[in-house]
Amino acid sequence: MSALFAPITLRGVTIPNRVWMPPMCQYSAEPDGPQAGVPHDWHFAHYAARATGGTGLIVVEATAVSPEGRISPYDLGLWNDTQTEAFRRITRFLVAQGTVPAIQLGHGGRKASTERPWRGGAPVGPEAHGWQPLAPSPVAFDERHSEPTELTTDQIRDIVGQFADAARRALAAGFEIVEIHGAHGYLINEFLSPHSNHRTDAYGGSYENRTRFALEVVDAVRAVWPEDKPLFFRISATDWLEEGGWTPDDTVRFAGDLRAHGVDLLDVSTGGNVSDVRIPTGPGYQVPFAARVKAETSLPVAAVGLITEAGHAHKIVANGEADAVLLGRELLRNPSWARHAARELGGEVRVPDQYHRSV
Repeated sequence: MSALFAPITLRGVTIPNRVWMPPMCQYSAEPDGPQAGVPHDWHFAHYAARATGGTGLIVVEATAVSPEGRISPYDLGLWNDTQTEAFRRITRFLVAQGTVPAIQLGHGGRKASTERPWRGGAPVGPEAHGWQPLAPSPVAFDERHSEPTELTTDQIRDIVGQFADAARRALAAGFEIVEIHGAHGYLINEFLSPHSNHRTDAYGGSYENRTRFALEVVDAVRAVWPEDKPLFFRISATDWLEEGGWTPDDTVRFAGDLRAHGVDLLDVSTGGNVSDVRIPTGPGYQVPFAARVKAETSLPVAAVGLITEAGHAHKIVANGEADAVLLGRELLRNPSWARHAARELGGEVRVPDQYHRSV
């Protein structure tokens, strides 16, 4: 059997294969009112299709821990019980298909309060359901974004508590794994990188200070998340800057810290914190960053980045470059990618009885 279709157990959770779906925002929730941040029929159909297609693990899109933590007004949230109850419909269905349900919890930081991408993605104000973004330092992401408000230490502590509260709700909603979003230029990533963190207090300056907020979030979530359930962390392994940014060396060092604080897998991506940086893309272009973490630490990793072919995905896992692969755009194009790859590679995935004629 292909290594891509071997199960993997993390703590007390066994994931049936190594074909995983990463968090990809749908920007499809209501922006305000009692249904703000609540998943509805679109989200159910979107995730259900990938579960019936054989995906082993589905990480639900970046879900905000507070209203001002949303990337856009149309993002999902987990700050109230209405949202919690609505997520149960999705998790129940995923579990019934043999898919492990996970959710990414995040805060948009200085990149929050933006329009949906297909409407330009520009920052929006109160007239379009927007708000004033928060950040480690009053440094705008780019010329389109306004200067964010610098967080006070009291506000930082409040956000740490919001992550813990959202994790409690994720458990109540039926999720088996929580992933903390520390990548792509959002709040935690902003604290990690000296490019965006210009603070001079206990949360800025040295490596230890810049990683403090992230580790406080990890500790707060781990404290409320059951011991038998895994905790993931998504990171941007590099800012793609020659100097003055977060580096692959920092990522390897931080992976050890995360392991010591109870993180079970590092979901390795790159970029997103610098607006005009040049990134050399191509099939599997981010895999080497995951492979280095796996080679130099004891922390399991998942790889992402233009992985589209079954043979390529198999080699990444079989060669020990990563413990799993996360397919984003390819799963948007083909919800049954896992089933097709299993047929090509000689693996097995669960096929719903209703689809037995497709085997």
